Amino acid sequence: MTEADVAGLPPGNVRVQRDEFVAVWRAASEHDDRGVDDWYAGAVATTCRWLATAPVRLSSGPAGLLRSPASRRSGVPYEELIEAEYVEALTLEQRRPRLARTRPGWCEGVRDTLRWAWRREGPPPYEVLAEQSAR
Repeated sequence: MTEADVAGLPPGNVRVQRDEFVAVWRAASEHDDRGVDDWYAGAVATTCRWLATAPVRLSSGPAGLLRSPASRRSGVPYEELIEAEYVEALTLEQRRPRLARTRPGWCEGVRDTLRWAWRREGPPPYEVLAEQSAR
């Protein structure tokens, strides 16, 4: 996650305070980057990256945009697509049981992130304060 990623966040793609969104994204990304086997944190970081339209970066440079985390659609997220992705995330375990089995926490992380950042329902999907105090 870079400052350019944060600066590129389209204002209409999240409905929570920008600073709070960035803090959750940063904490989940840092947790994921430490190599901890946590599919939930990975899903939160990936969903935030998708909402922010931040490109995937490889050691060789940018590789392009992420596919959406629940439906795997390609393209830049916009309001109608984000809403459709949230609806897809509600039944992700039923539609993709193998994903739920092999990546425990992924489906919940995607759903919780979209519910919070897009619908403004529920708590943030990642405990920013607890994560920062663990450092």
